[in-house]
Amino acid sequence: MEYRFTLEPYTSIKSRFSCPNCGKKTVFSRYIDTEDHTYVGEKVGRCNREVKCGYHYTPKQFFEDKSGTEKIFKEKPLVHVKNLKTEKIINTIPKKIMIQSKQKGFANNFVIFLQNIFGEDATEELIKTYHIGTSKLWYGATVFWQVDRLGNIRSGKIMLYNPKTGKRIKQPFSHISWVHKALPVEKYNLKQCLFGEHLIAKELQKPIAIVESEKTAIIASVFLPEFIWIATGSLSNLNYENTKILKGRQAILFPDLGGCTLWKNKIKNLYPEVDYQISDLLEKKSSIHQKKNGWDIADYLINLNI
Repeated sequence: MEYRFTLEPYTSIKSRFSCPNCGKKTVFSRYIDTEDHTYVGEKVGRCNREVKCGYHYTPKQFFEDKSGTEKIFKEKPLVHVKNLKTEKIINTIPKKIMIQSKQKGFANNFVIFLQNIFGEDATEELIKTYHIGTSKLWYGATVFWQVDRLGNIRSGKIMLYNPKTGKRIKQPFSHISWVHKALPVEKYNLKQCLFGEHLIAKELQKPIAIVESEKTAIIASVFLPEFIWIATGSLSNLNYENTKILKGRQAILFPDLGGCTLWKNKIKNLYPEVDYQISDLLEKKSSIHQKKNGWDIADYLINLNI
């Protein structure tokens, strides 16, 4: 299914703007008109701070708000018939590249953070289990490889962390990219899967715990090994297509503080043949300070262990 209006794909920091609602820099994606490749409007788009901000102003709302311009949706409908013959092939990354990224001897800030908490042996197991790699894109950067249930490597998300705090480095810009962009691979058709999806079929009796952050899934798997911990990578990836893999399983959703209602509302749009539950552990146990700072289950477990 193709749409005339779509959020601008990430190409560089220049493709992200200040959010008109919360004012944060480089977090706002604008909608573009695919017919002439122009922005629909400066304020027409979505803030990626889905919990803390949640601003999303669609082209449909924009045109409805402007008198006399609703006809664009009648004369040129958003949805076009898909030509099955031209459906894009899902690209993947060669396995050897992922293996190379897991070799020792390269600085990895996130791995250092894990070693400080769990020690070297436990961290080595986490690297093997979750395919934690290292990237040279930025010194100390981490690769979270997305490996699907068939072992296909969809891509790897590259992120940079502070080795002492384990927090993402967001200044002077948000350090997030992809392996296929860093290589680079032209015209790469990325179709994301859930981070940790390759683990789901290994233990059929375990319930599945779903969080947003890859970092959170990895850390929580040590404290609560009775679950298979996977991550969406972003709330937009918690969707019908990506949850088909959970068919017939029990899935407990662990939203970050402040995101409980948002996650509950998303359940009705997920693949239905799954026993979904929402954990309110954080909401019940957290302090006012923790709620204000949007803690996730990993923050809570680490703090509990100190």
